[in-house]
Amino acid sequence: MVATQETQLYRKDVNKLSVQERESLLKPYLPTKPLKATRKPKSQPIRMFLKTQLHLLVFTAMHLLFSIYIRLRQAIHIIVDRIFAILYYHHRAPELIKQDIRGLAKIPQHLSVILELKEEDQGLAGLEKLLDDVAEVSAWCSGAGIPMLSVYERTGILKDHIQRTHRVVSSKLHSYFGRHVPTLQIQAPHVPSFLNGDELGRASSAAGHLSILLISEGDGRATLVDLTKTLTEMSQRNKLSADDISLDLIDAEISESVMTEPDLLILFGPYVKLQGYPPWQVRLTEIYHSQDNCGVGYQVFLQALYSFAKAQMKFGR
Repeated sequence: MVATQETQLYRKDVNKLSVQERESLLKPYLPTKPLKATRKPKSQPIRMFLKTQLHLLVFTAMHLLFSIYIRLRQAIHIIVDRIFAILYYHHRAPELIKQDIRGLAKIPQHLSVILELKEEDQGLAGLEKLLDDVAEVSAWCSGAGIPMLSVYERTGILKDHIQRTHRVVSSKLHSYFGRHVPTLQIQAPHVPSFLNGDELGRASSAAGHLSILLISEGDGRATLVDLTKTLTEMSQRNKLSADDISLDLIDAEISESVMTEPDLLILFGPYVKLQGYPPWQVRLTEIYHSQDNCGVGYQVFLQALYSFAKAQMKFGR
């Protein structure tokens, strides 16, 4: 009722005003006059065509220069690798391997390599090639005096063929060392160890000893997750206090369940690609890869040892 009366009074007051007065009252609240529509510039097809062609020319020139650089780099690396392979070839003689590393200040006590079973190599032929690569690297390590070798293959197919791997590696060691073959132990996380084809229990021979550890993607982040769950459950059941959980404890548990940290990790691919390698074990590891290299080669193995011997390990506080 009150609102209706006020509306009627308002209308009476407004009706008393003239048209000019009404316009002056509304003028501050009216929007500004729209600007005149600007005319679009006329299209210039010739200029746009020349600009497009210039961009295409620059793009093509960049690709051409980069392709030439890549080809030259690959050619130089291939030539250097061939020369290095001729000058430093082992001829399946451990004496020559020892001679090649004689001047090194240090060699790794634990060497790790990443091998890959490519999709096009699936099947029996791919497995045989992979086993031959493992056997070659094992023979080089034994000749160089490296006692521990860990082989990472993402899918874990080597862990399913431990006995076969042992047989292939043993045959390769016989071709290198003849009668004086070092003892060979092959193991994998959560799998029984094998020494000279039997279960662990025999001593090392005078020719030396080589331990090979087979690891896969499941031994990396999954192990960290399982360890975290285990420590959490133990803490919730008051079997372990939170203050007892430290880096030393985690390092000891992972080292016992998987492996210790390697001194040197060799990548035989053209890029630094860890493929799910256990992350905890590469915190202080020296990683080496040969650019544009595709395949396991003795020259890459030897270059990695030379690079490791020159490396300076600087540990922070």
